[in-house]
Amino acid sequence: MRHPRPLNVLLIVCDQWRGDSLGCLGHRAARTPHLDALARDGVLFRQHYTPGAPCAPARHSLLTGQYVMNHGVMVNGAPLDDRHPTLPRELRRGGIEPALIGYTTTTHDPRRVGVRDPRHHEIGEVMDGWRVIAHLDETRHRHYFAWVAEQGHPLPPVPEDLWLPAAGEPGPTLQPSALPAGMSDTAWSTAHALAYLRGGALAPQWLLHLGYFRPHPPFIASTPFNTLIPDSAIDPPVRAASLREEAAQHPTVAEALARVQNRHFFRGAPGLAADLSDAQIRIARRTYYGLIAELDQAIGEVIAELRNSGELERTLIVFTSDHGEQLGDHHLFGKLGYFDESFHIPLIIRDPRPQADAARGRVVEAFTEGIDLMPTLLELLGLPVPPSCDGRSLRAWLEGDTPADWRDAAHFEFDLRAGWPDPAPPPGSQDADSGRLWVLRDHDHKYVHFQSHPPVLFDLRADPGQRVNLANDPAWLPVMARCAQRLLSWRMRHGERGLAHLSASRHGLIDRRTGAAACG
Repeated sequence: MRHPRPLNVLLIVCDQWRGDSLGCLGHRAARTPHLDALARDGVLFRQHYTPGAPCAPARHSLLTGQYVMNHGVMVNGAPLDDRHPTLPRELRRGGIEPALIGYTTTTHDPRRVGVRDPRHHEIGEVMDGWRVIAHLDETRHRHYFAWVAEQGHPLPPVPEDLWLPAAGEPGPTLQPSALPAGMSDTAWSTAHALAYLRGGALAPQWLLHLGYFRPHPPFIASTPFNTLIPDSAIDPPVRAASLREEAAQHPTVAEALARVQNRHFFRGAPGLAADLSDAQIRIARRTYYGLIAELDQAIGEVIAELRNSGELERTLIVFTSDHGEQLGDHHLFGKLGYFDESFHIPLIIRDPRPQADAARGRVVEAFTEGIDLMPTLLELLGLPVPPSCDGRSLRAWLEGDTPADWRDAAHFEFDLRAGWPDPAPPPGSQDADSGRLWVLRDHDHKYVHFQSHPPVLFDLRADPGQRVNLANDPAWLPVMARCAQRLLSWRMRHGERGLAHLSASRHGLIDRRTGAAACG
């Protein structure tokens, strides 16, 4: 029986979860029975892309509904201009509690809080507007480590050493972490989510942003997830036959191969990620999918709580990630460059409304983007969508319809400074503002445009693994020109509009798109 009360929202955002890594998509190593069940009872968006990477660009697109070029958070640690409307603020304006558990990341506008604000010393602060239930701060994980100590597990002098293997050397390993079972940060976030759902809300209507930090590195899992995935389930990476051949694809790929360090994925491990052996990559993949299995189990516990409490039929559930992970594909680890592995992400939405019954189990093959979530949530909650949003509501897809004028490609961008931690300008660039790339990706081609480097073009029908750059082949110049024109048109259409849609008139301020009185 459907609940007549207002809709609540459970927004689950994981970190670094690849778009191909769901059991319902046929992935052999992804043990995701609870998410597979969610997809059967909801809508799976198969071609969903983040507008940017790493964490901060992606998450700010999700929470502002804007492309990275408009909200301006191009790298981790970059401040968000305080003038941009955000999801938590819009929820508060509508009388809905925006609650946050787990991981998120924002750097506050120094023009509002001052350049000496102590929060500028850390990455992973909380966006204004959230009611913080439990925050997993990226820099030090203070609240999580305090919880581990409260559970009776002693902390080492450097708490992050809990992510070292219980035995053996640092690096890819099937050894469990030094943490006992049930004390991972996934378990910590889940415990707080269950407590909130059992009576922690302050308002009759809420949105809970449940931010899981995994399967983000370090790639090490607790028992039993460290050995859950058998080696027989692991596929080899998609890559060129050699590092030299991979590096020849583009100068930015060569630079990444020469600079991405193992220590960013395996605590304390020396060397370059590009030098990992095939056996080490297989172990890393088993660990990654072990972390995913733990997350799926945790998400299942949260959904079960909603079901047992009778709240499932008044709760919209959204599952997604901020960005993906290379995981050895193209000889790379991390989230960087222009490859699909870094930007293709999962999206499942279960809408409890009767209007969505016809679409249950639907798989949408059209391109959707992270900017679509904010307008979707606001519309379904009956709140106005700010004109600053670049995205479009997914409501029609959830109700079984197919919009006639939907986008025919995905668009994303990346700042090359985000590919490695040092602040130096990208190689070959004139300054720190000229190392950006933009991508147009449809079902046939992927075109990558750089400020400071030659372009990239892939024929996705013949080369789905994106191994052969056709940009220097004269036969492909007409295709590349068409893609470049489409990319330019996209940027012109979606450039920041500010207040351009509003106009004074003898009737007062009106919205020029509709002719109606302006809201706000």
